[in-house]
Amino acid sequence: MDITQFSQINPPQRMLMGPGPVNADPRVLRAMSSQLVGQYDPAMTQYMNEVMALYRGVFCTSNRWTMLIDGTSRAGIEAILVSAIRPGDKVLVPVFGRFGHLLCEIARRCRADVHTIEVPWGEVFTPDQIESAIKAIRPRMLLTVQGDTSTTMLQPLAELGEICRRYDVLFYTDATASIGGNELKTDEWGVDAVSAGMQKCLGGPSGTSPITLSARMEAEIRRRKCVEEGIRTSAHRKGDDEIIYSNYFDLGMVMDYWGPERLNHHTEATSALYGARECARLILQEGLNKGIARHKLHGDALLKGIQAMGLETFGDLNHKMNNVLAVVIPTGVDGEQVRSLMLNDFAIEIGTSFGPLHGKVWRIGSMGYNARKDCVMATLSALESVLNYLKFRSVQGAAMQAAWDHYHNQCVA
Repeated sequence: MDITQFSQINPPQRMLMGPGPVNADPRVLRAMSSQLVGQYDPAMTQYMNEVMALYRGVFCTSNRWTMLIDGTSRAGIEAILVSAIRPGDKVLVPVFGRFGHLLCEIARRCRADVHTIEVPWGEVFTPDQIESAIKAIRPRMLLTVQGDTSTTMLQPLAELGEICRRYDVLFYTDATASIGGNELKTDEWGVDAVSAGMQKCLGGPSGTSPITLSARMEAEIRRRKCVEEGIRTSAHRKGDDEIIYSNYFDLGMVMDYWGPERLNHHTEATSALYGARECARLILQEGLNKGIARHKLHGDALLKGIQAMGLETFGDLNHKMNNVLAVVIPTGVDGEQVRSLMLNDFAIEIGTSFGPLHGKVWRIGSMGYNARKDCVMATLSALESVLNYLKFRSVQGAAMQAAWDHYHNQCVA
């Protein structure tokens, strides 16, 4: 092998203004470059304890079991579902975008009896719709997505916990795309389990999934046991025949690793933990509500600019996430050509979409470290320039003026 053909990693400078990932905060990258220590070093176990405490603040919870799953946000989803779902369990999934379908797929792999309700992409469910389905299906678990980036919609959750308690249903939500930029009150809303990811509003790199589990969810997981006969953690009760078929994602074992027992399960991803810790520290240092308000400020400025450019937005704006916007690609405009010119001529990445929206919308994000005025203004300016170059006529400067007006009005208010 000619090793000289492999140069040092030096990725191009990009402004990531799509639906995620986004540019990581430089302070997070610095934290991740810190020196490694052993997984049972007192410094390391202290950092683990601090991560649990910090993410309780991010999730707005007092749950003891608030920790990290090593892996992307999908690892957090799978860990919760494979540990909580028993073969044959009825689960209900309200599907309003691509990631509802993902929950269905993972639940089926857990051998659940999966039931769905659906609304057209661009809409969300009312609490009454979900309650009616729960009454008809009588599921053991409700599996929801809070913010689905495929449609940019935010599903209201505040009333669902009380509904689930009334019908003795466990309530899970995937908050990967929404947490940190949109309100999520785990305890107040009665959510039994939440999983998230680092690469969006939390402002870090993909690869770690924070999760939180209620005492009710913990009790359900603790009743399960490992597939290998005779191999149990201290928390698994003898006599149960409800088997967890994953070792890596067995949350009973993961809890014993993160808890005071420190029972060996895996080697914690040290650098990723450093980064996740710094993400949470920065969010709470800013103030969770201030961070959500920042995402709304810049998300609304982006929306005003897009509308002033003469572009149509997709979906019910009353239920869009603060941090990402779907923009309808104008007739006669090659959406991929626009993305290519944005990337190659301005070093700005915006996203496409999936399924029925593929090739029909761009998804433009302003989240995490990139939820900033300069990022919004640069993106609007570049998009306007590219569209005018491709003969889509808009009033020059209208988008920038609308965004400036929004920022000024918000500051005055």
